Amino acid sequence: MGYIQGEARGQETLFPLALDDLIPADHFCRVIDAFVARLDLKALGFERAAASETGRPGYDPRDLLKLYLYGYLQQVRSSRRLEAECQRNVELMWLLGRLIPDHKSISEFRRLHREAVTAAGTELVRFARSVGLVRGEWVAIDGSKFQTAASARGVAERESVKRYLDAVDAGDSQDEAVIDPEAVSAALKQLASHLEPEASFMRTAHGRAAAYNVQTAVDAEHALIVAHEVTTEKNDTRCLLPMAEAARKAVGDPSVLNVVADAGYSNGAQAEACEAHGILPHVPAQRGVNNKGDGTLFDRSQFHYDASSDTFRCPAGQKMTRKGLQKNRHRVAYTASQTACGACALKNLCTASPQRYVYVHLHDEALKRMNQRATPAVMRLRRCTVEHPFATLKYRIFGHPRFLLRGLAGAKTEISLASMAYNLKRMINVLGGQKLITALQS
Repeated sequence: MGYIQGEARGQETLFPLALDDLIPADHFCRVIDAFVARLDLKALGFERAAASETGRPGYDPRDLLKLYLYGYLQQVRSSRRLEAECQRNVELMWLLGRLIPDHKSISEFRRLHREAVTAAGTELVRFARSVGLVRGEWVAIDGSKFQTAASARGVAERESVKRYLDAVDAGDSQDEAVIDPEAVSAALKQLASHLEPEASFMRTAHGRAAAYNVQTAVDAEHALIVAHEVTTEKNDTRCLLPMAEAARKAVGDPSVLNVVADAGYSNGAQAEACEAHGILPHVPAQRGVNNKGDGTLFDRSQFHYDASSDTFRCPAGQKMTRKGLQKNRHRVAYTASQTACGACALKNLCTASPQRYVYVHLHDEALKRMNQRATPAVMRLRRCTVEHPFATLKYRIFGHPRFLLRGLAGAKTEISLASMAYNLKRMINVLGGQKLITALQS
């Protein structure tokens, strides 16, 4: 028995007369085409949104936006690879009308349109709200590290130069310091020539790496990304309020918005600010209950606060008064006298130091309310909502969680395109291609 045979290379065939015959009615290329067609590119800030009457004709920004959305959906982010795909990919031939833009035009479009691409993504979220795919009641926030385009070696060298210049500044005030002007000039030149000055080392799942902290806010209804940001923050502590406000604006400013995040977002000041704006944070409070000992000593819950006198009572009945405000740590310290602690019969159960201190966060009540709202069911909702989009962004859209464009602005452009591609893919999965195309064209 023989094998399944293909056609002979010299065999003449009747190839379809129209490219349209090759693309199914519910294909995602038709979804991209319908989405871009409904955008007002001029209002969104795209250059050449209206063709000029003089000069050499340029590419329609609609075509280049469609090319990038297709590329990110297919893990093709390089401008040179996109140029190659235009020459051989039948789907792109249909999408662009057989246009073959050169890689410089493709790359320049992405470089120039960070704000416009972000605005296009906002329009997609607004459309998702209009068809009921975004409810705007529960939003999950999370952050993840994406490697920078700059290499770890380059960032390490830049930070080494910065440390050298700081040492020169510190030694400049000393009379005996000997400073080599040529070395300083060379260091300044090297520092100024670095192509990604915002990049820094961050802790990731694979160790320290040059990275940016990517933040996303995901609506819980169908796991669509409603807001995103790329930051240089090494952790998530200061990201709760800005991401919650961005999410609230994206979902239509509801009177009450529930925001859930993990303990890395524990921030009393920002939790209080969220509540003042009608945003209810559901975040586990990240703080210790016992500042000393190995767990065998009295914890914080056994010290009772009296608001009328602004004092604490320890388990032995001693009064602990306010001793000072630690502004840098956002807390107030309370303690009894050293004499009273030293003579206490329960001292060996309380502290190993001369006296026991109890600390109260300046926004302690907001932290308590936030922690009480973070029930196990809510935290399960967080995991089910926000972790899947990051996995898709990193390994289904990026292919590898590393940016191609240098600098914070370039990283923001890439995340905007990737988030749009993710949302389109998710909407196709929820509604189906044909139904989504009909809704986009209405």
